[in-house]
Parts: sequence; structure tokens; C-alpha cells
Amino acid sequence: MTRDLTASEALDLRMTSLLLREHPSVRPGGVADVVEWFGAMQAQDLASGLWSLGARLPGRTIVDVQAALERREALRTWPMRGTVHLIPPADARWMLELTDVRSLAGAATRRSQLGLTDADADRAVDVLGAALVGGGRLTRGECLAALRASGLGTDGQRGYHLLWYASVRGVTCVAPNVGTEQTFALLDEWAPEQRHLDRDEALALLAYRYARGHGPVTAREFAGWSGLTLTDARRGLAAADGLRTVRVDDEPMHVDAALADIAVAGARASLDDVLALPGFDEYLLGYRDRTLMLDPAHQAAVVPGNNGIFQATVVRAGRVVGVWKRKIGRTAVTVTIQPLTTLDAATRALVERALGRYADFLGLPARYDWLA
Repeated sequence: MTRDLTASEALDLRMTSLLLREHPSVRPGGVADVVEWFGAMQAQDLASGLWSLGARLPGRTIVDVQAALERREALRTWPMRGTVHLIPPADARWMLELTDVRSLAGAATRRSQLGLTDADADRAVDVLGAALVGGGRLTRGECLAALRASGLGTDGQRGYHLLWYASVRGVTCVAPNVGTEQTFALLDEWAPEQRHLDRDEALALLAYRYARGHGPVTAREFAGWSGLTLTDARRGLAAADGLRTVRVDDEPMHVDAALADIAVAGARASLDDVLALPGFDEYLLGYRDRTLMLDPAHQAAVVPGNNGIFQATVVRAGRVVGVWKRKIGRTAVTVTIQPLTTLDAATRALVERALGRYADFLGLPARYDWLA
């Protein structure tokens, strides 16, 4: 039986799906568990990606998360939408094959705009493959130097496009930073044990993970997140096991069956939690329609200029109530908070406590600067 949910109930389930509230059946033990739960977590901005993991692993520090990435509990690559994500290492190849078809289809047009040819792109793949062979990794600068040495231009956006293309083709992946420098490795050497799925299995698994880690969601939300066509999104959700259908504002949505059972039993007690999340977190990036979590009047503050650059957010009871920025110094991290609604003294104390978790993650004391 399909259950009708209020917006508040749907938001409670969504926050639980996102592992930002206690889940009835899942207790992630580490980075690998969190990344596998979501299937993919946006991590174009590495610092945001690290805190997205830390926010879901209380007590872990940035050093702990970086060590997990060195242990290859997750890897970064461009599996969809032309954007870097953290994904389970063993799932890299089938995800690239499933989701990047449309990205590759438009790559020739982008190369033409950059003054590159298809032959240039294929040569870049060969050059990087040869430079990285042997299980090591090279910094971004070293990769670009190898491309230039072969006669390929890397100025402007050319270098980025060629690095992206080699990863989308499944030849390279983004390895953990060395210091502050991004590095690359061969996918087959960095993550040699790859899971093999046929297309229908891949669609079903990706749909299941997305709905499990973000639900309640619609097929359109899944299509927007994955870059798949709406037809494929619907096909994947229809084939996915472990999901249930609920209705929110008379619209059918998919959600983890364990959470649907909670909804059927009746909503849990209202939670008034306060969270400090990075700007590029799945909490907002995982959706096209963000009205459950974000008042449209605050959209401009969260995404200034509507340019795709999301500010870090303060969230109370599932709704964005402020944005924040940090400046990391040698002895402290200074956090500047801009409220988007009126926050009383007690709530401000909760905000500072939430941001204190981020400071603890960095291993630095926090200083707070309120703009209003």
C-alpha cells in the first residue's frame, strides 16, 4: 500500500537516507561504508568531499578520512555529469560505462571549441597510460608536462579536458593528493578488482543506491543526478529491489524500504537537530528540486549568481537557515556565519557547536564571526 506523506515526514526520511540522522538499520563503520551507501558523492572540491564524509562519521578527523582514501576505500573520478565524485573503487568501470555515454557524445564538440581533435584526445590517453604504468601516480602538473612533451597543448581548458577524457575512458582515475597537489593513477592498477555488471543490472543498482541514499526521490531526480535519460532512470528504478513507493504532494516517490516501513508506522518524533554541511554535499547537490530543504527566497544566498558554486550551509531540522565560510590558519579556523533566518541565542549556540565538530575534524580550535 502506498503511503501519503506530508512534506515534514518526507524531509525526515530524506535526512535519514542521507545518513544525517540515525538510520534504523545502517551504522557506517568507515569511509567505504558511506561511499557505498550513496553510490557516488560529489567531490569536485576535495575539501568539501572530505567534510561530507566526516559529517557522517562522528569522531573521525580529516587525517582519518585521508588515510582511508590512501587505503583505497573510495576513489575519485568523473562518473557522471562531468563532475568528480567519490565512488566505490570496484564499481568505477561499470559506472563509467553506464553514465558517461552522453558525456562522451558531447566531447567532440567541446574539443572543437578548444582547438583539439579526436586524435589529440586519443593520443593523450596513450601518453598518460604510458606515463603512469607501473602502479605509481603523477601529480596534475606532471601529467600536463607529459602531455606537452608529446606535443599536445594544455593551455586554457585543454589540459583539463584531456585529463577528464582519459578518466572518463576508464584509463586513469584521481588518486589522493600529495600535499596539496592532485594526482592521477591508472584505474586498472589503482583499483584492479572491478565488479562487472550488464547494463540492466547496472541501472538497477545505481537506481537503488541513489534512492536509498537520497529518498524519497522521483525518477526525474534520479535522471538529473545520474545524467541518464528519464527512460533509463525509470527503467532502473522499476528494476531495483529494496525500494518502496510513497506519495508526497500527490507525487509518487521512491524510498528505502526500511524507511518506508517507518513512514507506514507513523512519523517519528520531530527532530530539531543543527548541522554544518559543506557546500558541495549530496544534501543539496543530489537533487534538482530542493524546495523541501531550501526556501526559494534563500536560493541566491546559497548559490550566488546561480553559477553552480554552492555555499556551505547551516541546517536546522532539515531546512537551510544559514551559510558559512571558513578561513584555515596555522593555529585556528575562523568561521564566518551568515544567518538566513532569525536565530535566537540558544540556536546560535547550537550552530557554533555544530561548527565545532568541523573544527574538531580539522584538529583546530574554532573562532566564530557572525555577520548578523
